[in-house]
Amino acid sequence: MPRKPNYKFERLERERAKAAKKAARLQARADKKAGLAGEGEAPDENSAETPAPDGETPQD
Repeated sequence: MPRKPNYKFERLERERAKAAKKAARLQARADKKAGLAGEGEAPDENSAETPAPDGETPQD
C-alpha cells in the first residue's frame, strides 16, 4: 500500500534544506571576502589568543 503524502512536512524539509544551502554559500562568500581583505595586513601577534574568562592568560 502506498504511503500517504505529508505535503506540509515535505515542503518544510525542502525550505529548510534551501535555507541551509543559502547560509553555507553566504558563509563561504564572507570567508572568502575576509581572506582577501586580510592578505594585505600584517597578522597581529595577540589576535589569535583570547584571554581566559577570569581575565588570566591561558597557560600552555
